Amino acid sequence: MSTRKKPKIYDALTEISRLQDQVSFGELIRSMRLCDEISQSDMARRLGISKQHLSAIENQRKAVSPVRAAKFAEVLGYPVDQFVIAAIEDELREAGIAIHFDLRKAACA
Repeated sequence: MSTRKKPKIYDALTEISRLQDQVSFGELIRSMRLCDEISQSDMARRLGISKQHLSAIENQRKAVSPVRAAKFAEVLGYPVDQFVIAAIEDELREAGIAIHFDLRKAACA
């Protein structure tokens, strides 16, 4: 009898809704990576960054500009608006400005 656990299946919108009301860019990209079952190394290679840099983004130690977020979305084949909104929200939070966009609505647009 096998004791191996089945891999957890991720759904991007379920993962996003599980997160706080305001999703950081790092949380968004981690959720997308897990949903696509991509390792950090493979995701970093696709994005043209190091695994350490991706880890820093996912753990919100490094910010991503909206322009770079759009490039990441294009490379990964995701809607640009989701990535850009998350990057803008990170910048707004960092500046202490309380404006929020609903990523779930952006995902359905």
